[in-house]
Amino acid sequence: MSGDFGAGDGGRWRIAVLGPVRAWRDGAPLALGPARRRAVLAALVLRPDTRVSHEQLLDDVWGAHPPPTGRRVLPSYVYPLRKALDPPGTPPARSVIRSDRGGYLFRTDGVLLDTAELAAHTDAAHRARTAGDPATAADRLAAALALLGDEPLSGLPGPFAHTERQRLACRRPALQRDRLACLVDLGRAAETLDGLAALCAADPYDEALAALRMRALHDSGRQAAALEVHQEMRTRLRDELGVDPGEELRRTHQAVLRSDDERLHAPQTRPPGATPPRPAVDDLPAGPTRLIGRERELAHLTEELTSDGVTVLAVDGVAGVGKSAFVLHTARTLRARHPDGCLFTDLRTHSADRRPLDPRRVLRRLLRAVGAPGSEVPEDLDDLTAAWRAATSARRLLLVLDDVRDAEQIRPLLPAGPGSTVLVAGRRRLPGLDADRRVTLDPLGGDAGLALLRDLVGAARADREPAATRQLVRLCDGLPLALRIAGARLQTRPSWTLTSLVERMTGDEHRLGELRAGDRSVEAAFRLSYDHLAPEQRRGFRALGLAPTVEFDVRTSAAMLHRPPHEAERLLESLVDASLLHQPGPGRYRLHDLVRAHARRLAAENPDETAAARTAGLRLYLDAGRITSDWGPDGFPTGPRPTDAFTDWQDADGWLDAAGGELADVVAHAAALGETDQACWIAEALSDYFARRGRYHECRGALRTALARADASGDPRMPGALRNCMGITDIYQGRHEQGRAWFTEVLQLDGARVDLREQARALGGLGAAELQAGRPEHALVHLTAALAVARRLGDNWLNAMGLCILGALHHTRRRHEQALACYTAALTHAEANGRPRMIAKTLAATADVHLDLGHFGEARALYRHAADLAQRSGDVLLHAITLTRMGSAEHGAGNLPAATALHHQALARHGMLSPLSEPHRDRLEMDIRYRLGRTYSAAGRVLEAREQFRTVLTLPGADAHPEQRALALEALRESGAEGRGELP
Repeated sequence: MSGDFGAGDGGRWRIAVLGPVRAWRDGAPLALGPARRRAVLAALVLRPDTRVSHEQLLDDVWGAHPPPTGRRVLPSYVYPLRKALDPPGTPPARSVIRSDRGGYLFRTDGVLLDTAELAAHTDAAHRARTAGDPATAADRLAAALALLGDEPLSGLPGPFAHTERQRLACRRPALQRDRLACLVDLGRAAETLDGLAALCAADPYDEALAALRMRALHDSGRQAAALEVHQEMRTRLRDELGVDPGEELRRTHQAVLRSDDERLHAPQTRPPGATPPRPAVDDLPAGPTRLIGRERELAHLTEELTSDGVTVLAVDGVAGVGKSAFVLHTARTLRARHPDGCLFTDLRTHSADRRPLDPRRVLRRLLRAVGAPGSEVPEDLDDLTAAWRAATSARRLLLVLDDVRDAEQIRPLLPAGPGSTVLVAGRRRLPGLDADRRVTLDPLGGDAGLALLRDLVGAARADREPAATRQLVRLCDGLPLALRIAGARLQTRPSWTLTSLVERMTGDEHRLGELRAGDRSVEAAFRLSYDHLAPEQRRGFRALGLAPTVEFDVRTSAAMLHRPPHEAERLLESLVDASLLHQPGPGRYRLHDLVRAHARRLAAENPDETAAARTAGLRLYLDAGRITSDWGPDGFPTGPRPTDAFTDWQDADGWLDAAGGELADVVAHAAALGETDQACWIAEALSDYFARRGRYHECRGALRTALARADASGDPRMPGALRNCMGITDIYQGRHEQGRAWFTEVLQLDGARVDLREQARALGGLGAAELQAGRPEHALVHLTAALAVARRLGDNWLNAMGLCILGALHHTRRRHEQALACYTAALTHAEANGRPRMIAKTLAATADVHLDLGHFGEARALYRHAADLAQRSGDVLLHAITLTRMGSAEHGAGNLPAATALHHQALARHGMLSPLSEPHRDRLEMDIRYRLGRTYSAAGRVLEAREQFRTVLTLPGADAHPEQRALALEALRESGAEGRGELP
């Protein structure tokens, strides 16, 4: 259990949060004080090395009831925590809890968290299972489960502890299931039956879990019981969710059948239950016989509510998303709970050929439906409302109101009978309506959209063209109306293939044009929503259709709409309420694909109005890329200067992070709009950001798109600049020959020598390429020439980079004094440039020299500073490298526990690198584990050292790095593994 966590070594501090919050320093338990003080510690510890503002801490621990003294109370909690955690005499500036710009920050140097150990066990289990080693995976999963206490953060108050407690507790069933799956794979199915039964009881709708239980029962010789599990799940899914079992459960069922006697197959049974009484009134119109892809929303709305009054359920969503079909299906599900009747009214807010219904007309119809004589129905709205409430006061009714405009329209229509339900559907969200539950319908996901299209055109026809079927679902954006129109067109044109319809729908213009059949049209549905907007909303909607990315934020909208952020946000929220804009997360917005295509068509009708918005949106990405680049804004001599849209490089860096995987699309978007200069400038500006994040594939894609248009750019610097960026990207990836070709091409361009900055970058890049290729003499020639130009230009980045490469050249030749001189000069330029990543690289390189010289104290201090800066800059690779080398410095100084902790931190950071895109990932893991093994050996932990050395040798990419492999093999021999016959 988690209570054993503090018993080991591996860090100066050890902190446990997976049960009661506890801490140890140098193996001795620490008194952390009362629960709220421990809650403050947990809020900091679970955000390691991250500033937590005073306001956030107050929210985390006190929630909606902060102390009257506000933030002034926090020092009274932090001071005793420092006193408990820090060694005696530690000044606040060196505490594990640092004051930092209006908040606090918990430093993880020398700290081992049980959450980190949990993650390490889980990651190791995943790797073992992927490698086909279920025994090791099961052991590591058992170790992970042992760390989880009965209740993480037990006894701690506050919203943060509550949320983290739930998050951490949710990991237990997943770990249990994975471990049981490993045991089944190992042929130990009988040991898993009780555990699987308990997990299935806790999550009765988990088909994958049911399939695993069937496997375990079958392997234990209990085929009949396995078939009963399938039958129970099939019945539950159909009766309660209206769906059939998925592919995995069906496949498992067939496998069990093939290996079992048919006499053991349990007959299909239906759960007992009386037929519900027929309602007195039922005017629900016909709807779809089968609902596809709305199981979660249906379950949410149909779950029993403990209410003595009238229940109001609200459904909203974009035009064509299937609200009417969904509410009708939901109404049929709820019908049995309302013995006095089910009523339906379409209020026709968005009807193209009929006027919206007046509430008085609706009330008169409803009164007659429940038996009120026509002669007694009044005309005044208030009288009608009173009569309706009187008529329904003793009834349990289900009232469905479709295509609602606003809350005011439906308030008079609410019945009065306790136990009644009103199911409201409309395109607009209704914040003024007191709803008990709300559902926003989004377009169907890929699998559900595919299922609907196969249902419409026939499975055989769809499966003959699987790629075209999936593409058609994407072109329809998963919108049920679009899918039904596409299906209808294919139904009425049997000679068409799905591929032919996909080809007809290429491009926004054609896509919307093809999505019409008879009186149904996707664009007409959107147009009705658009026509209901105010003029200001219409202008905003048109402009946002030209946003450079599918998802955007308030800052982008404010720039494109030329409005202050608070006004832009108000407009965005109004479009969300109108279901024309989707909000995937706080402060993030997006237009669904077909809605976006409609907005672009409207924008094309107003080119003068939208041109400025289009340019302003692109300009934000250009400014952010240049501000956050290591080159600094002065490193881009052509194009517009950055505006004041971002406060500093960190602000710009965080904004680009939020854009996620859509950044490369910005360049393609600019190019498609004919904004050639913007496309080239943005690709150049983002290349450093992409490389820093290890997103090389996206970097190349953006640069290739821009390079194809560089000769048409009005900026003559672009052909050389973009080639230099390609070369620099190759150098980052260790592709020195490809990089060398790009830099040579730059120097051969006509007129390239006119732009000295690009000439210097190409020369410096050639120096780096030659050094990587093992040709230091050639590298020296190019670097000398590059530095001469850099000095003429006064470019700090060029000088810092050139001097760093020159220092590396001297270091490889063991010319330590010359290397240190180069790094010292490089640091001056890097600090003048002010970018933390360049400073961090220079400091780390300097520390490498001191480490080789045995100056462990100097190396440790430099590495620590470099690690802080690398973390700030978001360079995960550099941060991991610096941490493990700082561990070697601690090792050299004799601080083995600190060294071990740093190597483990480096491994944790290494785990954040993508195995698909980061070329140095395998080599780095080999280096970290080799250093960790050396530290274990020095500490006398021989078995753990051997495990690390063996892991180095067995990593999938180990053969590509013979030097690291040789070091690990020699270390394994030194540990005595050869005599034990343990060498691979």
